[in-house]
Amino acid sequence: MKRILVPTDFSEQADNALRVAVQIAEKQECEIYLLHSMELPSHLANGTGGGAMPEALFFIKLAEKQFEELAQKDYLQGVRLNQALGHGEIYNDIKEAAANKEVDLVVMGSHGVNGFKEMFIGSNTEKVVRTSSIPVLVIKNSHPTFKTENFVFATDFSEECRNAFNDARKFAKKMNAKMHLLYVNTPSGFKTTPKAYELMESFVKDMGAENYTLNVYNDVSVEKGILGFAADNKVDIIGMSTHGRKGIAHFFNGSISEDLVNHAQMPVITFKI
Repeated sequence: MKRILVPTDFSEQADNALRVAVQIAEKQECEIYLLHSMELPSHLANGTGGGAMPEALFFIKLAEKQFEELAQKDYLQGVRLNQALGHGEIYNDIKEAAANKEVDLVVMGSHGVNGFKEMFIGSNTEKVVRTSSIPVLVIKNSHPTFKTENFVFATDFSEECRNAFNDARKFAKKMNAKMHLLYVNTPSGFKTTPKAYELMESFVKDMGAENYTLNVYNDVSVEKGILGFAADNKVDIIGMSTHGRKGIAHFFNGSISEDLVNHAQMPVITFKI
């Protein structure tokens, strides 16, 4: 891992994400790209109207001042930090910056009292997760010490999830995490325990996985099963796969339940199928 991209709006939530990114960067000896998307009104972005240029410069100067103030924080001293301004919609700016800077990981903060629900459903972060070709780590709370010892990766163990699993495996190895592969058994897609383990063992074979466990968890829905397993096993971080236009909904057969998006207190990282 060489480069981490952290979008910021200079909020407390963005600061939580940046602090986590710094901890990862220090362990991985990589640099951070800090991106602020101004999302200027169309008349400013396009330079139309007599007062467009002075008004646009005002927003640019304001952002530069906020960058300067942020860079003075104690936890950023000695960190290899690069700063950039985006002028479009945040998910487009992130996608472009990630490609141009050859970024390995995006770390984003969560906003609002509804947590992941507000983030993922119809929001900028959902669009970032859906369109990003690289892993996206979403941070909801403050993590003075970011822990990754126990990493659960929930999947249906279908063939199309192999690339996402491989990326998750690499992430776990870099973070020195024990990987708990999870199959959630639900009434609508019930498999006997032997069949579920057979599926997982076949999936993992020849995939280069190490330091992992195979787990079957029974619950009324995939979402509740992930939360239940995470709570029972004191998981530090949840991983899941995403699928292009359908986003996370692909894995959850149509939607992300309020149970998961509202109640997951730990970080969530997504990997593109």
